[in-house]
Amino acid sequence: MEKKLLIEEGKISLGIELGSTRIKAVLIDKKGTPLASGSYEWENQYINGIWTYSLEEVWKGIQECYQDLLKDVREKYDTVIKKMDSIGFSAMMHGYLVFDKNDNLLVPFRTWRNTITEEAASKLTEEFHYNIPQRWSIAHLYQAILNKEEHVKNISFITTLSGYVHYKLTGSKALGVGDASGMFPIDIKTGDFDENMISKFDNLVSSEGFSWKLRDIFPNVMTAGRQAGKLTEEGAAMLDTSGNLEAGIFLCPPEGDAGTGMTATNSVAERTGNVSAGTSVFAMIVLEKELTKVYPQIDLVTTPDGALVAMVHCNNCTSDLNAWVNIFDEFSQSIGAQIDKNRLFSVLYNKALEGDADCGGLVSYNYFSGEPVTGFDEGAPLFVRKAEDKFNLANFMRAHLYSSLAALKAGLDLLFKEEAVVVDEMFGHGGLFKTKGVGQRIAAAAMNTPVSVMETAGEGGAWGIALLASYMSNKEEGESLGDYLGQKIFEGDHGSKMEPYAEDVAGFDKFMQRYMAGLSIEHAAVDSL
Repeated sequence: MEKKLLIEEGKISLGIELGSTRIKAVLIDKKGTPLASGSYEWENQYINGIWTYSLEEVWKGIQECYQDLLKDVREKYDTVIKKMDSIGFSAMMHGYLVFDKNDNLLVPFRTWRNTITEEAASKLTEEFHYNIPQRWSIAHLYQAILNKEEHVKNISFITTLSGYVHYKLTGSKALGVGDASGMFPIDIKTGDFDENMISKFDNLVSSEGFSWKLRDIFPNVMTAGRQAGKLTEEGAAMLDTSGNLEAGIFLCPPEGDAGTGMTATNSVAERTGNVSAGTSVFAMIVLEKELTKVYPQIDLVTTPDGALVAMVHCNNCTSDLNAWVNIFDEFSQSIGAQIDKNRLFSVLYNKALEGDADCGGLVSYNYFSGEPVTGFDEGAPLFVRKAEDKFNLANFMRAHLYSSLAALKAGLDLLFKEEAVVVDEMFGHGGLFKTKGVGQRIAAAAMNTPVSVMETAGEGGAWGIALLASYMSNKEEGESLGDYLGQKIFEGDHGSKMEPYAEDVAGFDKFMQRYMAGLSIEHAAVDSL
């Protein structure tokens, strides 16, 4: 009854995150406790050489996800949602969404997954003396300019997926600083796009004669806690097709999945970090100081409140692992032994822990798509062994678990070994950590750092953006995001912590030597297939 009353009085916050395979909604109270949730499954499409999602599918997904949430609310509390304290949207970072002055989409949405901007990313990295990854919006924009694409002259607005959804619902061209830091470099001192680099870019393209300057077409950058617009009448109707939701609700700055991952794991303070492992994998560490040089494998982004973060992002994580589990699932069905999918994952993951620490010589490459961290524009999943290697189920599964984090480890080793970055604890979240104690142990070995998994981490980024919405509407004067999370949301919740096993760390290092030495095999597979 108490929860029902909170919902009816609107003392709730909603977070919706558009992930790569699922759109999820989470409704919370002021303490951050999840009250209800909804979801919608979707997949990117590969059309004319571009990984994309249609905007029709974006809105269908958001609307069906919200209706699924309402169904959960109806079943649990026998009521409907009419008002809320706050709403927040987050989505996959980066990519390229460009519109003309009439809000028409100029080219299909180019997602983070595309590795088609190598020339632009390389030239901008050199020009800015700052690593510009291929995924970043500015790399996509400059590549379109280098390609002499006709649409560029008509650009009126460029944003990310979360920024687009937020704009359509509020009319406000705003973006949270964390998401903005995946579009273009941020000046940590101002909490805004770096003016010096904006000038450099405008000069770089001045001969093209565009009617716009970069500032004209960029969204406004906002840090966590600020009000970033109100839900319009049209926005309320777009979000809630049943027509019950009232307009006028404040929205927090839209964020990227990196920022919501930091929020959902309480890792926004210095010397904390988190690793999100699902379809793709990224690890983020909040830095105490700037890095000494530019590394192409390391992105510099920010927390939702603007602190500097080193991020290693890899395009591939669990897709190949899941494909192999599906093969075992197909086999079990073929012999009439139907096994629950969660149990199958649990059995196979736990079997991996019985394997040799170095996987017995087996090597796997999980490259469904390109992997810039190790220098691949496209990939081909690959499993390799020598005849004398110890080929058994435990080593086979362990090799695929190691492979899911191997490219990430290659990037993180630069931070830990070259830059002497110190991190006290990493928080794990995402599908890899669902099977208790397995992904966590493998991640601790990869990073040689304690890894904690919280009960709430399963709620993921949708919960993270709901917390950012709640922070906006419930924070006290001058209360930082870190204090709000630490004292009001996560107080006493440190999760289950696992220290790295010395033999695992040594075994993973041995696996990595073979993995890095064998990259030429992967190159051959890509070239030959």
